[in-house]
Amino acid sequence: MTILEMGKHAKEMTGIMGTLSSDKKNLGLKAAAASLLEGVGEILSANEVDVRGAMNNGMSPSLVDRLKLTKERIKAMAEGLLSVAALEDPVGEVVSMKVRPNGLTIGQKRVPMGVVGIIYEARPNVTADAFGLCFKSGNAVILKGGSDALESNKAIVKWIQMGLKDAGLPEYAIQLITDTSRKVTREFMRFRDYVDVLIPRGGAGLIKTVVENSTIPVIETGTGNCHIFVDESADFEMALDIILNAKTQRTGVCNACESLVIHRNIASKFLPLLKEKLSPKSVEIRADEESCAMVDGFIPATEEDWGKEYLDLILSLKLVTSIEEAITHINRYNTKHSEAIITSDYANAQKFLNEIEAAAVYVNASTRFTDGYEFGFGAEIGISTQKLHARGPMGLKELTTTKYIIYGSGQIRP
Repeated sequence: MTILEMGKHAKEMTGIMGTLSSDKKNLGLKAAAASLLEGVGEILSANEVDVRGAMNNGMSPSLVDRLKLTKERIKAMAEGLLSVAALEDPVGEVVSMKVRPNGLTIGQKRVPMGVVGIIYEARPNVTADAFGLCFKSGNAVILKGGSDALESNKAIVKWIQMGLKDAGLPEYAIQLITDTSRKVTREFMRFRDYVDVLIPRGGAGLIKTVVENSTIPVIETGTGNCHIFVDESADFEMALDIILNAKTQRTGVCNACESLVIHRNIASKFLPLLKEKLSPKSVEIRADEESCAMVDGFIPATEEDWGKEYLDLILSLKLVTSIEEAITHINRYNTKHSEAIITSDYANAQKFLNEIEAAAVYVNASTRFTDGYEFGFGAEIGISTQKLHARGPMGLKELTTTKYIIYGSGQIRP
């Protein structure tokens, strides 16, 4: 099928998708989940092809981990669809209703976006998550995954479509562009007649390319140079546990911690404990000159390190003399994704929450929680780091827009 045929199919779907009842959408999600479990063998075989290719091409271990599927991960994908089915349907919700002096009753009602386009990299779980959220919010979706995950994505979409078809629902509610050429990607980014909103999900290069070249309105998801600031009042054990989790639980994800900011007053006691905590995980620490003088094994940081999303077992580390300096440093180098403070000082916690510019700001918790499932959205379409329409994990409501509905009784404008 050509990309033009896909666009026409998707536009045809919008009329059907927008009128599906919540019960039918939930039926489709459950059927797709069951179908994924039925097709687990074929999906794993396809994924093995992708993983072998990625390893042969020298992909880093953390990115291979993002690409790799297991029975447990496919089960989690299916459970994610079921969790979306259990969520309240936002479509049709009347979010306001007011009576004007002339007797007109004017309200706003949630409606689907229409056709959502998603360009993403080597994370096959995104394929199922994107389908689930788009389907429940009444949108058709056209997916353009990366070449590294092509076989996995083809198998996942095949089994989702089979589940929808078996349930008597429109299988073309989800479509996958299988041509991975740059020419087709550029064509897709200019598919304004058929795609209502485009969402890039991946590294900085991909997002920049889409934002600069798309003629379709873009919801920008961001890379994650996420910081943890350890304040001078922090509980050391808590801070070390949170840093270990945020850096090493999964390294190749956008909500992993990449940068540490440590209050200078605790550095001499805290930094050796930090090295001891992270050494078993082989975490490399690229630190400022003062920190390197305190602890053997730290590597001198460069200016580039302060703004780097490593997606690897590497951390940058900067000492500061105050919370004000910490906030200034973080706001200068962060990517507006997720930032955390570890502190026992209520005033500093509130100051950090109020002054840090990011989609998600934490007090005494790991940045790894910036996730649609953890926020109770069932899944997420991406983490938006922009300030228009959607910010943070994007769930069902962020995939809807509103239209005005007006009730009159014969009014005419004088």
